[in-house]
Amino acid sequence: GVGGPGPQQPVEEIDREKTCPLLIRVFPRQGGHHKLEEFADRNSLPEEIAIYTWMDADLRELSDLVKDVQPAARNRNARISFAFVYPDRRGRNVMRQVGVVHSTRPGEDDAKTLRQLNFQTGDYLDVSIY
Repeated sequence: GVGGPGPQQPVEEIDREKTCPLLIRVFPRQGGHHKLEEFADRNSLPEEIAIYTWMDADLRELSDLVKDVQPAARNRNARISFAFVYPDRRGRNVMRQVGVVHSTRPGEDDAKTLRQLNFQTGDYLDVSIY
């Protein structure tokens, strides 16, 4: 027979009515990302906001949540850059930039979801607004 491509692994749909959202600790900053050293001491972390969302949330949706609490992100030329901060195998924090969303214009990173970007529960989300 004709062998087509195998069945695609379906992305599990998240039923937001039934699935508990996860809490993401978001660290917004204007003008650039935080320095990794600022995350070294858990008792003196930078100012943060807590966002409840789901693994299928995309960066556009997250940027709208950031706009709710960060007036600077509502500026029509604002760009919102997302990075995950998490410990590497040695327990040292690393920062991985995952995408940039323009405040008003659509862009190629808008539809990237937390799941696609391999966000892990407990990772910090560092958000730079510039």
